[in-house]
Amino acid sequence: MSDMNHDGTPVDPVRSDSSSSPFPSPSRGRAAEPSPASLRAPEFPGRFARTRRFSLGIPRQITVSPDGDRILFLRGTGGTDPVSRLWLYSGGRERMLADPVALAVAEDGTPDEERARRERAREASTGVVAYATDAAVRLAAFALGGRLWTVAPHGSAAPRPLATAGPVTDPRPSPDGRWIAYVTGGALHAVRADGSEDRVLAAPEGPDVVYGLAEYAAAESMGRTRGHWWSPASDALLVARVDTAPVGRRWVGDPADPDTPPRPVPYPAAGTANARVSLHLLRLDGERVAVRLPEHARAAVHPPGAWTDTAFEYVTDAGWDGHGPRAQVQTRDQRTAVLLAVDPADGTTTPVHTEHDPAWVELVPGVPGRTAAGTPVTAVVTDDGRRALRVGDAIAPPGQQLREVLAVDGERVWFTAQEDPTEVHVWCHSPEAGFVRVSEGPGVHHVWTGGGTTVLESWTESGHRFTVRREGAPESRIRVTAEEPAVVPRPQLLTLGARELRSHLYLPSWYEPGSGPLPVLLNPYAGPGMQLVVRARTWWGCVSQWFAEQGFAVLVTDGRGTPGRGPAWEKAVHGDRLAPALEDQIDALHAAAADHPFLDLGAVAIRGWSFGGYLAAGAVLHHPEVFHAAVAGGTPTDRRLYDTHWEERFLGHPEVFPEAYRRSSLLPYAGRLSRPLLLVHGLADDNVYVAHTLRLSSALLAAGRQHSVLPLAGAGHRVTRQEQVAGLLRYEVAFLKKSLNF
Repeated sequence: MSDMNHDGTPVDPVRSDSSSSPFPSPSRGRAAEPSPASLRAPEFPGRFARTRRFSLGIPRQITVSPDGDRILFLRGTGGTDPVSRLWLYSGGRERMLADPVALAVAEDGTPDEERARRERAREASTGVVAYATDAAVRLAAFALGGRLWTVAPHGSAAPRPLATAGPVTDPRPSPDGRWIAYVTGGALHAVRADGSEDRVLAAPEGPDVVYGLAEYAAAESMGRTRGHWWSPASDALLVARVDTAPVGRRWVGDPADPDTPPRPVPYPAAGTANARVSLHLLRLDGERVAVRLPEHARAAVHPPGAWTDTAFEYVTDAGWDGHGPRAQVQTRDQRTAVLLAVDPADGTTTPVHTEHDPAWVELVPGVPGRTAAGTPVTAVVTDDGRRALRVGDAIAPPGQQLREVLAVDGERVWFTAQEDPTEVHVWCHSPEAGFVRVSEGPGVHHVWTGGGTTVLESWTESGHRFTVRREGAPESRIRVTAEEPAVVPRPQLLTLGARELRSHLYLPSWYEPGSGPLPVLLNPYAGPGMQLVVRARTWWGCVSQWFAEQGFAVLVTDGRGTPGRGPAWEKAVHGDRLAPALEDQIDALHAAAADHPFLDLGAVAIRGWSFGGYLAAGAVLHHPEVFHAAVAGGTPTDRRLYDTHWEERFLGHPEVFPEAYRRSSLLPYAGRLSRPLLLVHGLADDNVYVAHTLRLSSALLAAGRQHSVLPLAGAGHRVTRQEQVAGLLRYEVAFLKKSLNF
């Protein structure tokens, strides 16, 4: 299809032929628009691209020392600097600890394992993108260009490289700071912090075995990004062994670079074999003990007739605290999860906490766990249907929906929860004070803590701030150097329809009420794991406002399946990923139009990426009477092509529930297309493979349905190349305006 002119402006995309559609064409009467040069923010796409969605310059990966004196974090030098540095905050001042530019380390030495880890983490920066410390935060280790570096935050010495056996991934100091564990070539090594005595703790027995790293499904779908954990005594590690021999291979390459061979990726597609994951206790003296994980759960807990693959295939979490090593395992059908205490002497395990659910056990970050005294920290579903934190016998107050346990500091438990679905607040539980809310004001809040010092992140409608508090009193702030967006989001918060759907409505800043109708653009994600309708200034809110400035009324809605409103809300999509989500988008659209008559229901478009793209494509296939055009990017069109842990959570095993996969996939409905559809996909995407879009395109072509496809050379699931990010936004506007005839 057509692409860009030489000056970078979009060529009019090829429009699908909908002349045979039985549905009315979009209306043409529009509200008068002022001149585009000053009011359509033409600089926004470029700034959005240069700033990596306005994320550059925002502190992240914060660590607070146990004495509260030192705070480490990552950040660039400004809002357009893509090189991440390691910083120290102490005594109210910031000091750069590690500058990759000054160290002059080339990124081409980064091993494939580290590149894969960054892709799973959706890393947008280069340089120091991850680090780890000893228990006292007196030594920090990081990988840069494949080399292992260390730096002492309490001193003035420059970072120093250590000699290692090969390119380094995920280095982690021991709690006492004397050793550093790292992975190279699939083997787990430990080297002294002075660079001496590098030793192999576990070597791969074959080409498909890796020690010390998380497998694909764990990193992408379970939230477990690590594969090795030090003992508090610094004399042993709990280590994951991953064998991907049973897993099917996919090949990822870039057709725009035919001289570079594609690389194989072990990818466990729904219904196929998972990696074999086991845990081992490795001591520095060479002793090795296998952890005896359970093989099967009790099938009797499952409802009759349901899929009951009760083998514990998943290690969803692991760690080592003062009570010993622990691991959480989950069955293949995801209806049972068990927290196990591991005996470090012989590797035997004892169940500590068991969860069952007829749909799936939701993996809440940070739970189950235990305090220093051994008090259980768990998530429970209460009689009123909410997911609440439980510490021993104490249950969080009514109305709270637990999101995450952030830290357990002695007997204090820090966590985030929602009372209003559009806000996330920080709470702390202690035996003396009970449950106390820490954060104030509308927004999305987070906290890091240590030694009486807290770093409170507050993501609000006016911006981002990081407040450092010592013993509860505000001290100062860690600087945010991110650029301001070229447009300021102006959402109206709406509660719509019988299900009280939370929505944001964005209108053009130049629009005068009564001046005419506005075409409507739905801009949802609306899938599991992410909310868009929050009381904070977000990058997606900026994008929605920018589209509004182009002449749209933009509606964003969080429907069933999104977090923040309890288990029943999240699990309403069990067995059908598409219909409930689409129904909520349509209900929100009609309810908003009833209250705002200037929303033109004769000209409705929808755009989205990933699940949002899936929803957009599904909208024009299933409801052309509502939606008149769609842009679908990074779209998982065939649910069988997605990974086991994520897809089987919602739809079960495809051989047992083929109809669930059929009704949730888009391919069987390709012949229904009668509206303009633009499909966009990164050719190097190893999460949602480009095969998804190519298969839908082939099905559309076979059915004689015209559509447009825009491939993005070299792009993964998160598009980062500036010219692609900026050009795509402009291209979408041109496509949507042409499709809606304005």
